[in-house]
Amino acid sequence: MADHPRPRRGQGELEALVLSALGEADGPATAGWVQERLGGGLAYTTVITILTRLLDKGAVTRERAGRSFAWTPAADQAGLAARKMRKVLDAESDREAVLASFVTGLDADDERLLRDLLGHAGAPGDGSRPGSGGGSRGEGED
Repeated sequence: MADHPRPRRGQGELEALVLSALGEADGPATAGWVQERLGGGLAYTTVITILTRLLDKGAVTRERAGRSFAWTPAADQAGLAARKMRKVLDAESDREAVLASFVTGLDADDERLLRDLLGHAGAPGDGSRPGSGGGSRGEGED
Protein backbone atom coordinates (compact mmCIF):
# COMPACT_ATOMS: atom_id res chain seq x y z
CA MET A 1 0.00 0.00 0.00
CA ALA A 2 1.35 3.44 -0.94
CA ASP A 3 1.65 6.24 1.59
CA HIS A 4 -0.70 9.13 0.99
CA PRO A 5 0.90 12.54 1.55
CA ARG A 6 -2.35 14.08 2.88
CA PRO A 7 -5.72 12.83 4.02
CA ARG A 8 -8.51 12.62 1.48
CA ARG A 9 -10.85 15.60 1.58
CA GLY A 10 -14.62 15.30 1.43
CA GLN A 11 -16.69 16.55 -1.49
CA GLY A 12 -18.11 19.45 0.53
CA GLU A 13 -14.65 20.63 1.55
CA LEU A 14 -13.41 20.51 -2.04
CA GLU A 15 -16.47 22.41 -3.25
CA ALA A 16 -15.85 25.06 -0.60
CA LEU A 17 -12.19 25.39 -1.65
CA VAL A 18 -13.13 25.77 -5.32
CA LEU A 19 -15.87 28.30 -4.54
CA SER A 20 -13.45 30.25 -2.37
CA ALA A 21 -10.87 30.34 -5.17
CA LEU A 22 -13.50 31.49 -7.69
CA GLY A 23 -14.58 34.20 -5.25
CA GLU A 24 -11.05 35.59 -5.25
CA ALA A 25 -10.92 35.87 -9.05
CA ASP A 26 -11.27 39.27 -10.72
CA GLY A 27 -13.84 37.78 -13.10
CA PRO A 28 -14.65 34.45 -14.72
CA ALA A 29 -11.83 31.94 -14.14
CA THR A 30 -10.76 28.79 -15.96
CA ALA A 31 -10.41 25.42 -14.27
CA GLY A 32 -6.65 25.68 -14.80
CA TRP A 33 -6.59 28.99 -12.92
CA VAL A 34 -8.58 27.43 -10.06
CA GLN A 35 -6.21 24.45 -9.96
CA GLU A 36 -3.19 26.77 -9.86
CA ARG A 37 -4.82 28.99 -7.20
CA LEU A 38 -5.35 25.94 -4.99
CA GLY A 39 -1.66 25.10 -5.20
CA GLY A 40 -1.86 22.30 -7.74
CA GLY A 41 -2.73 19.68 -5.12
CA LEU A 42 -5.80 18.67 -7.09
CA ALA A 43 -5.78 17.03 -10.49
CA TYR A 44 -7.24 19.13 -13.31
CA THR A 45 -9.93 16.49 -13.86
CA THR A 46 -10.90 16.71 -10.19
CA VAL A 47 -11.31 20.49 -10.47
CA ILE A 48 -13.50 20.01 -13.57
CA THR A 49 -15.61 17.41 -11.73
CA ILE A 50 -16.10 19.75 -8.76
CA LEU A 51 -16.98 22.69 -11.01
CA THR A 52 -19.50 20.55 -12.89
CA ARG A 53 -21.11 19.45 -9.60
CA LEU A 54 -21.30 23.08 -8.50
CA LEU A 55 -22.87 23.96 -11.86
CA ASP A 56 -25.50 21.24 -11.37
CA LYS A 57 -26.26 22.72 -7.92
CA GLY A 58 -26.59 26.23 -9.35
CA ALA A 59 -23.63 27.46 -7.32
CA VAL A 60 -21.56 28.50 -10.37
CA THR A 61 -22.18 29.58 -13.94
CA ARG A 62 -19.95 29.05 -16.94
CA GLU A 63 -19.35 30.68 -20.29
CA ARG A 64 -17.34 29.59 -23.30
CA ALA A 65 -13.74 30.79 -23.29
CA GLY A 66 -12.08 29.47 -26.43
CA ARG A 67 -12.11 25.68 -26.29
CA SER A 68 -12.89 25.51 -22.57
CA PHE A 69 -15.07 27.34 -20.05
CA ALA A 70 -14.67 30.24 -17.66
CA TRP A 71 -16.48 29.81 -14.35
CA THR A 72 -18.10 32.38 -12.04
CA PRO A 73 -19.61 31.81 -8.59
CA ALA A 74 -23.39 32.25 -8.59
CA ALA A 75 -23.48 31.93 -4.83
CA ASP A 76 -21.04 32.28 -1.99
CA GLN A 77 -20.59 29.55 0.62
CA ALA A 78 -23.54 30.83 2.65
CA GLY A 79 -25.69 30.73 -0.48
CA LEU A 80 -24.61 27.18 -1.22
CA ALA A 81 -25.44 26.08 2.33
CA ALA A 82 -28.85 27.77 2.05
CA ARG A 83 -29.52 25.89 -1.22
CA LYS A 84 -28.69 22.61 0.51
CA MET A 85 -31.06 23.45 3.37
CA ARG A 86 -33.88 24.30 0.94
CA LYS A 87 -33.26 21.07 -0.99
CA VAL A 88 -33.58 19.01 2.19
CA LEU A 89 -36.72 20.90 3.21
CA ASP A 90 -38.27 20.49 -0.26
CA ALA A 91 -37.74 16.73 -0.08
CA GLU A 92 -39.84 16.39 3.09
CA SER A 93 -43.62 16.03 3.09
CA ASP A 94 -44.18 17.66 6.50
CA ARG A 95 -42.41 20.99 6.15
CA GLU A 96 -43.92 22.33 9.37
CA ALA A 97 -42.54 19.44 11.44
CA VAL A 98 -39.10 19.77 9.87
CA LEU A 99 -38.96 23.53 10.45
CA ALA A 100 -40.30 23.16 14.01
CA SER A 101 -37.66 20.54 14.78
CA PHE A 102 -34.94 22.73 13.27
CA VAL A 103 -35.97 25.81 15.26
CA THR A 104 -36.29 23.81 18.50
CA GLY A 105 -32.69 22.64 18.07
CA LEU A 106 -31.22 26.15 17.70
CA ASP A 107 -29.19 27.66 20.50
CA ALA A 108 -30.36 30.97 21.96
CA ASP A 109 -28.02 33.11 19.82
CA ASP A 110 -29.04 31.42 16.56
CA GLU A 111 -32.72 31.64 17.50
CA ARG A 112 -32.34 35.36 18.18
CA LEU A 113 -30.55 35.84 14.87
CA LEU A 114 -33.26 33.94 12.99
CA ARG A 115 -35.99 36.02 14.67
CA ASP A 116 -34.15 39.22 13.70
CA LEU A 117 -33.79 38.06 10.10
CA LEU A 118 -37.44 37.07 9.89
CA GLY A 119 -38.45 40.42 11.41
CA HIS A 120 -36.56 42.26 8.69
CA ALA A 121 -37.93 39.97 5.98
CA GLY A 122 -41.37 41.52 6.17
CA ALA A 123 -40.19 45.14 6.19
CA PRO A 124 -42.03 47.11 3.49
CA GLY A 125 -39.84 48.02 0.54
CA ASP A 126 -36.95 45.94 1.89
CA GLY A 127 -36.58 43.65 -1.13
CA SER A 128 -33.68 41.77 0.50
CA ARG A 129 -35.76 39.01 2.03
CA PRO A 130 -33.67 36.02 3.18
CA GLY A 131 -34.28 32.99 1.01
CA SER A 132 -35.90 35.01 -1.76
CA GLY A 133 -35.98 33.39 -5.12
CA GLY A 134 -39.32 31.65 -5.26
CA GLY A 135 -41.87 29.96 -3.16
CA SER A 136 -44.70 31.26 -1.04
CA ARG A 137 -43.96 33.58 1.84
CA GLY A 138 -47.00 32.48 3.76
CA GLU A 139 -47.11 35.71 5.76
CA GLY A 140 -50.40 36.56 7.41
CA GLU A 141 -52.05 33.28 6.50
CA ASP A 142 -52.96 32.05 10.00
